[in-house]
This record gives sequence, structure tokens and C-alpha cells, in this order.
Amino acid sequence: MMKDKFLHQLHSVTNVKIAKLVFVMTSSTNSVLPWPYTDKCPSVGTLPQTDSSTLPALFRPLKIRSLTLKNRLAVSPMCMYSSQNGFLNDWHLVHLGQFAVGGAALVIQEATAVQPNGRISPYDAGLWMDEQMEMTKRIVQFIHSQNCAAGIQLAHAGRKASMKAPFHQTPGDRSQPAYVTKEEGGWPDDVMAPSPLPFAENYCVPKEMSLEQIEQFKQDFIKSVERSDKCGFDFLEIHAAHGYLLTEFLSPTSNKRKDQYGGTFENRVRLLLELISLVRQTWPLTKPLSVRLSCDEWVGSEGWTMDDTLRLIPQLIELGVDIVDTSSGGNSSSQQLPLPLKPGYQVSFSEAIKKSKYGIKIMTAPVGLIVEAKQANEIVEQKYGDLVLMAREYLRDPHFPLKAAKELGVKELAWPPQYQRAK
Repeated sequence: MMKDKFLHQLHSVTNVKIAKLVFVMTSSTNSVLPWPYTDKCPSVGTLPQTDSSTLPALFRPLKIRSLTLKNRLAVSPMCMYSSQNGFLNDWHLVHLGQFAVGGAALVIQEATAVQPNGRISPYDAGLWMDEQMEMTKRIVQFIHSQNCAAGIQLAHAGRKASMKAPFHQTPGDRSQPAYVTKEEGGWPDDVMAPSPLPFAENYCVPKEMSLEQIEQFKQDFIKSVERSDKCGFDFLEIHAAHGYLLTEFLSPTSNKRKDQYGGTFENRVRLLLELISLVRQTWPLTKPLSVRLSCDEWVGSEGWTMDDTLRLIPQLIELGVDIVDTSSGGNSSSQQLPLPLKPGYQVSFSEAIKKSKYGIKIMTAPVGLIVEAKQANEIVEQKYGDLVLMAREYLRDPHFPLKAAKELGVKELAWPPQYQRAK
């Protein structure tokens, strides 16, 4: 009896050791499938060799520098508020990985802070230190395993930092602080902006950035760019939209500085242009660079308008920006959105750039309430944009590209081999 009990315990311990050994042996290659893709067993989103001009525009390849996207469907960055101290985890692996499995050509990681105080919330992703690279690399490797490009959006929240996650707030209620206190893990005394103006009455009152702090921000941003390249990302986006730090510098409603970074249009765009120049010198020339802009602030001539965006475009082109992610709003609590919002309500910004004299020199990616395959295809077909960014529709249907292919008659589009029986 004693002998049987001992052998059972030994067997249990041995199994645990074997399990740990197997994990150690496979953890470094856990994104590598045990069999290769072939012509008979292709990766998701693959199409037979054919004249791409015969395909719906949404499923024609797109070449940006040395990167070729298999179609025009990209997953827009979406904050998940699920990181601890900036570290990604299994949630992000599953969240981002599902879109790669679903056939998207490009999956862009959520707004990723370049400084700890540049997070929107304490639960935002970050890449301000080397230790945050390990899980990030693993996610990139998995995305690549699905014949999908991996992108990252680097950001600083500015005066909209140290905030509660949206699901921890009461929508529309400004009677309670929307920010996270120091006791709760926030940094309300270390929120930075071009000027000491809060976004709204229940937001933190930011401190005006000194010239030294602006220089440090640029240096830290570049270090995050270097880490992004080491992680294997194919596509990098600078977040200059939605009322975060770079947007705040661009707009006269949030930038009241009296130095070289405030006042005139040329001064207000200075930081963004300096940053782009540094990024383009650091980010490999073979890899695409994108800038997300709030093309219109929705406050009329007092703020940033589409005319300002068009004025900025040639400078972006000159500095080597490949694509503009055309969003809007988010910088003023007094914004007047065109309610009710209609599907594709921001596509006109992308269209305006494409129809301008700069349209052939830079690509655009419209975003915002794009929810149907025909709608997305029309954007590319009519040359309103080159790449279609979608967010919430992917949350509803991570396999949207597979559904879109069926609706648009692209029957030959490959599904993941593991899912072929469901096609």
C-alpha cells in the first residue's frame, strides 16, 4: 500500500517535470505550425495566381515600400485597457491573433505609450522599456504566422492621461472625476500637455511641458520606435489624433504656448514634424510609416480644420510619411459631431486628400463606422482611400474578411487550413 502511494506521487511529480520541460522546449517556437503552408494548403487570405485587376478592389494587394498587403482590410488600433504596467498579456495575444486568423492583411496594435505618464489609463499598453518586448514579440510572431502584417501605433495621451477605463466610467456623467487618483494607481500630478488646460472639468489639470520635457518625449519616442523594429513590426503609426498629446500641440484650442511650439500654424505643427523626421531616420526605410490625424476638430474655424490638414499633408510627404490614417475629433469637449453619425462619416476626409494635388503622392486610410463589405469595397474602388481601417466591426466579427470575400464573390480566398471544413 505504501509502495503504491509512493509510486503514484513519483508519477505525478514526473509528469509535472515533463510538462514544464515540454513548455520550455516549445515556448520559443509556439507560433510555428508543425506543418508548412503549400499550394494545396495555403495560409488564410491567399488567392490563386490570377490577374488582381479582375478582383474586387478590396481584395487587390497593396504595396507600401517593401511591404505587400494581401488585401486592403486592416484592423484599426483599439485600446483594450488590459495591461499591467504596460505589459501585454494573453488577452492581447488572443485579441490581436483572432484578426490575423480571420484574414485581415494588417493588424495594428493599440495605442502604445512611449512614457509611463503617456498612458490613457493605468491599464494601457506600453513600450517604454525593453522588458515589455518579450510578449510583444510573441504576438507579432503569431500574426506573421498567419501571413498577416503586424503594425503598432505609438502614442502619448497628453492631458487625457491617468484616466479611468471607459468601462469604469458612467457615460455622460461629468459630476465625478474621470481620472484615476494617485491612491488608485494614477498620476494626476504628472499629466503633461502643451498648455495647462484640462480637456473637461472632470479631467486632470495638466502641467505645461517644458522644453526639456519635450526633448525627453522625443527621445523616449525614438527608443520605442527602435523597440518596435526589434519586435518585428512591419508598419508603424504615429498617433496624432483624438485629443492626445500631438493633437493638443496642433490645435489652437489646446495649445496656448508663447514659444516656438505655439501660436502660428508653423509653430503648432513643429513638434509633429520634428518627431516624424526623427522617426523616419530611425524606422527602417523599407517599412511604411503612418500618421493618424484628427482631420477636423469639429469646433469650426476656432480649432483644427480640414484646411489645416491639407496644409500639413505636403510636409508629411516631404518627411517620408507613406499613409495618413484619417480620423477626426476628440480634442475638444465642445466638439459638434454631425449627429446622428452615418456609416463612413469620416471617409470624406480621406477623399479630400486623394482628390487634392497631393493625392498621388501619399496614401490614405479612412476609418469610422465602416461596417459592410460593399461599403469598404467602394472606398477603394472609387479611390476614396487606399486601405480600409475598421475597428468595432472586427469586434463583432473577427473573421470579417472571410465574410466580405463571400459577399463580393471572391470564392477562391483561402480560409485558415484548420477551419476549412466550415467554409
